[in-house]
Amino acid sequence: MRVPLSWLREYVDLPATETGRDVQAKLVGVGLEVETVEQLGADLKGPLVVGQVLTIEELEGFKKPIRFCTVDVGQANGTGEPQEIVCGARNFAVGDKVVVVLPGAELPGGFAIAARKTYGKTSHGMICSTDELGMGDDGTHGIIVLPPEHEAGTDAIELLELVDEVLDIAVTPDRGYCLSMRGIARETATAYGLPLRDPALLDVPAPNAFGYPVQVSDPIACDRFTARTVTGLSPEARSPIWLQRRLQKAGMRPISLAVDVTNYVMLELGQPLHAYDRSLVQGAIGVRRALPGEKLKTLDGTERTLDAEDLVITDERGPIGLAGVMGGANTEIADHADPTGAAGTTDVVIEAAHFDALTIARTSRRHKLSSEAAKRFERGVDPQATSAAAQRVVDLLVLLAGGTAEEGVTEVIAPGAPRTLTIPADHPDKVAGVAYGRETVVRRLQQVGCDVYGQDALTVTVPSWRPDLTDPNDLAEEVIRLEGYENLPSTLPKPPAGRGLTERQRTHRRVGRALAGAGYVEALSYPFIGEGVFDQLGLEKDDPARRVVTLVNPLSDEEPALRTTLLPGLLSALRRNDGRGSHDLALFETGLVFHPQDELRIATRLPVDRRPTDEEIASLTAALPNQPRHAAVVLSGAREQSGWWGKGHPATWADAVEAARTIATEAGTQLAVDQGQYGPWHPGRCAALYAVIDGVKTLVGHAGELHPRVVKALGLPARTSAMELNLDLVEQASDGALQAPRISTFPVATQDVALVVDQDVPAAAVEHYLRLGAGELLESIRLFDVYENAEQLGEGKKSLAYALRFRAADRTLTVDEASAARDAAVAQAAESAGAVLRGA
Repeated sequence: MRVPLSWLREYVDLPATETGRDVQAKLVGVGLEVETVEQLGADLKGPLVVGQVLTIEELEGFKKPIRFCTVDVGQANGTGEPQEIVCGARNFAVGDKVVVVLPGAELPGGFAIAARKTYGKTSHGMICSTDELGMGDDGTHGIIVLPPEHEAGTDAIELLELVDEVLDIAVTPDRGYCLSMRGIARETATAYGLPLRDPALLDVPAPNAFGYPVQVSDPIACDRFTARTVTGLSPEARSPIWLQRRLQKAGMRPISLAVDVTNYVMLELGQPLHAYDRSLVQGAIGVRRALPGEKLKTLDGTERTLDAEDLVITDERGPIGLAGVMGGANTEIADHADPTGAAGTTDVVIEAAHFDALTIARTSRRHKLSSEAAKRFERGVDPQATSAAAQRVVDLLVLLAGGTAEEGVTEVIAPGAPRTLTIPADHPDKVAGVAYGRETVVRRLQQVGCDVYGQDALTVTVPSWRPDLTDPNDLAEEVIRLEGYENLPSTLPKPPAGRGLTERQRTHRRVGRALAGAGYVEALSYPFIGEGVFDQLGLEKDDPARRVVTLVNPLSDEEPALRTTLLPGLLSALRRNDGRGSHDLALFETGLVFHPQDELRIATRLPVDRRPTDEEIASLTAALPNQPRHAAVVLSGAREQSGWWGKGHPATWADAVEAARTIATEAGTQLAVDQGQYGPWHPGRCAALYAVIDGVKTLVGHAGELHPRVVKALGLPARTSAMELNLDLVEQASDGALQAPRISTFPVATQDVALVVDQDVPAAAVEHYLRLGAGELLESIRLFDVYENAEQLGEGKKSLAYALRFRAADRTLTVDEASAARDAAVAQAAESAGAVLRGA
C-alpha cells in the first residue's frame, strides 16, 4: 500500500515538522512493515510552469516527426515573450495547456535543462511528459495536456503536487484494513495519540423502495449489497488533477472520471466498488453462483469460462461481472464520445458490496486474475462501509461530473451480529510477561475500535473492519503491539551446561560439509510441488510418492502439495542455472519430505499463555504428516574440468553413487549397491542403495543417470544424474556415534584379483562376496577395472578387477596369510556368483 503523506495529513493532524521518516518509525513501532519512504520531487528544481501552445511548425527531412513550437509561459521566462521549444510528441495541438520546463531547471535523475540547438532550431526548454517528471503512468505515454482553466505561467510543481513523500507499506494478510488510507490513518492516529477524522463518517440516506432492483441468491457469499444511481453525468468530464495525482502516487493509473472515482474511494475507505453503465444493464442486478460453462468477457478483454463455485453479478442476460474480482465488458463505462459517434456514459449504477473472503480468493486464483478489489476482499473488508463508500462515490460524481443523485437507495443486508469475545483483563499480561494493567488493556482495545465492558473479565465487541480478531490471543497481540514490542523484556534462555548439538544434528552437518567438500553446492528449494511433476518423473500410478499432503491455502495453485521427494526442486534449480550459462553443475540438498498419515486427524490448538502439556504436544505431533529427512544430489556437465593436467571427465551415474557412499560414511555405515529400476532413473544405469537395519537389508534410496524421457520432460541437460537417500534410514543403520579410524603401524598387503563373471552379475554383488570371504583381515576393496571382450572372455562375459588390501592390527601379515585370505575371498565369489579367476 502506497501512502502519500500529503493525503494522510487530511485525516490526522500531524505536526508540520514530521517527515515521512518520522511517520515510518512510528508505524513500524505499532507493527506495520514500512519498506521504503519515497521522496517525490526531491531532486526537481524549477522553473516548471504551465504553458499554452501558440504555434506548431512541422519540421521536414528527419527520420521521425519533429515539431517546432512557440509556447506562452507568461512572465515565467522573465520577458513575457513566447518560448521556442522543439518537441517530438504528437498528442497536443495549438491552444492546449501543457507543462513546460525552462532553462536552468533540473528534472528528476539529475537532468539539467539548458537552451540547445537541435534539428536545426534552438530549443529553449522542454514540453514535459509524466515519465520525465516522475509522475507515473497516466495512460497517454505522451505530453501532459492540462485542463484549459489553468493560466499560463502558473507554477506546475505546486499544481501537479510533484513534491511529496510516499510510504510504501507491506500489508500482511491479517491486516486487510490497512489497504486503505482510512486504515493507515487509524494506525497513525493511534501511534501519535492524535484524533482521527474518519472519512467513512458520512450522512447516508436510508434505504427505500425506489432504488435499483437487486436480488441476492447467495446471502452467505454476499451478505451486503448497496446500489446507488447517478444520472446526467457529463461524458466529457475529466478527473481533476488532484484526484489523478493521488491515484498515481498510490500506484494506480487514471482511466476515466467514473472509474477514477471508484478507485479513489477504494483507496480511501478500503471498500472496492464498481460502476455499471445503466443503459447497458438489462433488468434487475443479481448475485448468484455461476452455472457450469457460463462465459464472461471481463474488462481486461479475456473471455472466461466460469466455474460453478464462482460468484457472479448478473442481469437478465446473464453474468455482467465476476464478483469482487473484475467487472464485465458488456456493461463497461465509456468516458467520452468515440470516433463512431456513440455517446459516452451519462447514467451509472454504483455497486458497493461485501463478499465472502474465501470465495473471492478462490475465484481470483482459479482464473489467475489478481485485481486490487480481490486483494482487499480476500484479506477482509469492512462490511459496514458499503453504504458510506457508495455515498462518497455519489458525492464525487455529482461534484466533478455534474451528475444528479437519484433518491432511490438499495441495501440488501443478510442478518448478522458483531463478534463478541470474552477475555480475562490480565490475559495480555500473561502472554507478554509484562504487567500492563486493566486500564491500559481497555484503552488500547478501544483505540483499535473495540467496545469493552467488564472488570476482571472483559467483554469485547470487535469492530467490523477487523475480521482478523477472532480469539483472546488476537486481542492480546493488539495490546502488546500498541504498547511497543521494543518494551517487551528480553530474557535469554539458559541452557544446561554441557549440552550441544544432538548426534542427529551433528550427522546432518557432517553430511552437508562432506558433500560441499566433494564439490557440491547446497541449493535450498521450496517444499511445494504440483502433482503433474510425478508424471514427468515417470512414477507409476500406485507409487507411494504420489500420495501427497495438499495445502488448504497454497501459495500457488500450480504447486498445492508438499513434496515427497527432493528431486523436483533440485532439478528445477539445475535447469535454471543451466539456462543461465552454468553448465557444469553439482547441487545437493538435505531437507524434509512429507507423507500423509493413513488416518486423518485434527490437530490440537496449543495454548500460548502456558507451556503445552506433553499430551497436547503428542496429540499435535500425531496429527502431523510423516516427515523423514532426505538427502539428494543432481549433476550435469563436467565433474572435473579439463586443462593442462589432463582431460577431465563428465559427471556420470558413478558420481551420484559415490555421493551416496559419502553420505553413508559420514553417518557411520556402509551401503550395498545393487542394480535397480525406479521412476526417473534409466533402467540400465540405476543403482538401488541398501543399508542393513536391525539385521534386515533395507532399501534406502536410488542413484544413477536419469531416463532420457525424464530429461526431455523437465528440460534438463543430457545425461543428467541424480541420487536421493532417506537420511533417517541411513542413520538407523549406523552403529552409533561415528568413531575415528585407528591407524595401524603395520604394513598393508595388497592383492589384486581379476574375476570373469556373467555380464548380468552386478559388480557390487561380486564385491560383497569377496568381502564376505576375505574375513576380518580385509581392510578395503576397490573395483579398478571392467573389461569386456567376447573373443578373449567368451560371449556374455566380463572381467572385474579388484584391489584387496589386507592388514592385521597386531602383526605384519605374511605372504601366505594374505594369499590365503585372497583365495578365500575368490572361493566365496566363485561359489555365490559363479566367478572364475581370469587366466585360470
